[in-house]
Amino acid sequence: MELNQARILIANDDGIHARGIEVLERIAKTLTDDVWVVAPENEQSGAAHSLTIARPLRIRRRDDRHFSVDGTPTDAVLLAVNQILKDRKPDLVLSGVNRGGNLGEDVTYSGTVAAAMEGTLLGIRSIALSQVPDPDGPTKWGTAEHFAPGIIKRLWSGTWPPSVLINVNFPDLPAEQVKGVRVGRQGRRKIGAALLERLDPRGRPYYWIDSARAEEPTREGTDLAAINEGIISVTPLYMDFTYEPMIAPLKELFP
Repeated sequence: MELNQARILIANDDGIHARGIEVLERIAKTLTDDVWVVAPENEQSGAAHSLTIARPLRIRRRDDRHFSVDGTPTDAVLLAVNQILKDRKPDLVLSGVNRGGNLGEDVTYSGTVAAAMEGTLLGIRSIALSQVPDPDGPTKWGTAEHFAPGIIKRLWSGTWPPSVLINVNFPDLPAEQVKGVRVGRQGRRKIGAALLERLDPRGRPYYWIDSARAEEPTREGTDLAAINEGIISVTPLYMDFTYEPMIAPLKELFP
């Protein structure tokens, strides 16, 4: 199928009103006319691949092709595919554009990546897109908007194995300063390097997980190294978490 004939579903974790989802919708509409937006009603950053099973979910129709779900990014994609678009399922899921990089271990916490995971598990090609922001200035959304259409076109034209999703991160640079695109592996960056302790008005302690990360920004061939060099990072992520080299040793332990 040519990409201009594909049905694209857009989701995110920043919520239906996020600036990034508006950017991604404009990106998608340069690729095809068949674009649908289904996203959480509220921000769900850090929701990871969580699914709501302890309460009912509601869909709010905002117009013919825009819907919100009072749940997680995973809920939004699941309901979009199995209910809203059940007459014809999407051919491609795009998640984002997230305000904030999803690099290293971020992918295990990210609702943006989780939406792409859900699309992948439902048998749909899926791409997560994130824009690294300037903490002290405006987010350079134009960088993602400039490069994403070409990257998506190339990915669509390539081989796409089952159980694989693509994670794309754009550096915090104006488009004209970006140094290219690099395919690499997931780096090491663990959120929660610092816990902030405070006291409530009654003197009892509470804790806030700080956004500080313990990271290895220069390890060669990783997403973090690419971003820190001003390069767009493209990483294939595999949904089968099995660590194959441990199969044989474990079989020896459990003959």
